[in-house]
Amino acid sequence: MRNVYKRQLEQLKVSMIEMGNLCEEAIFSASNALLSANEALADKVTHLEEEIDRMEREIENHCMKMLLHQQPVAGDFRTISSALRMISDMERIGDQAYDIAEISKVIGDSEVRTKVHIKDMTAVTIKMVTDAVESFVNQDLNLAKAVMEYDDIVDQNFTQVREELIGLIHEDGTEGSNYLDILMIAKYLERIGDHAVNIAEWVEYSITGVLPKGHVAETEE
Repeated sequence: MRNVYKRQLEQLKVSMIEMGNLCEEAIFSASNALLSANEALADKVTHLEEEIDRMEREIENHCMKMLLHQQPVAGDFRTISSALRMISDMERIGDQAYDIAEISKVIGDSEVRTKVHIKDMTAVTIKMVTDAVESFVNQDLNLAKAVMEYDDIVDQNFTQVREELIGLIHEDGTEGSNYLDILMIAKYLERIGDHAVNIAEWVEYSITGVLPKGHVAETEE
């Protein structure tokens, strides 16, 4: 039974990596759909978002079976319960990547998309998501804390994009709706960064037992 349990824990890590990879691909594809005005890439994000939703259900079922049938000890309990919290944030990342892709279709080939530092902001958020999932798989507390610190960089990126858009509006207000769409995309990227921080905080809990602020401890069997 113990060997079966170990295999189930390993499978959980494999599934988390797979879901994380899908999130990274969704963000990357959504960003490229915007920057290259590629509607086919935007449509691809729809399928990725659906696959992320499927993975969330699959991992949730896997975790619940482990909690019900294996009666994990405290450390493993935290790992499994943290995974359940993390997949919720990962699902939201998929949703926001989808929203970015849909907005990119509206913006089309407008030159506005190349006049602000959206690409840089995307690179930071992808790194945060990648490192957050890796910190869970490897139980790497230092990496999880590094993800949390990157939140300030994403906030700075958002402020930069906002200031760039304000400058563009002063120069030429004819593309006002596109400027607002770009600002919305920057806001979605900022939220993706927030979700990556949430994931990292649950990794910290799984390692140390210290709950993120605002959360109540669950009973450990």
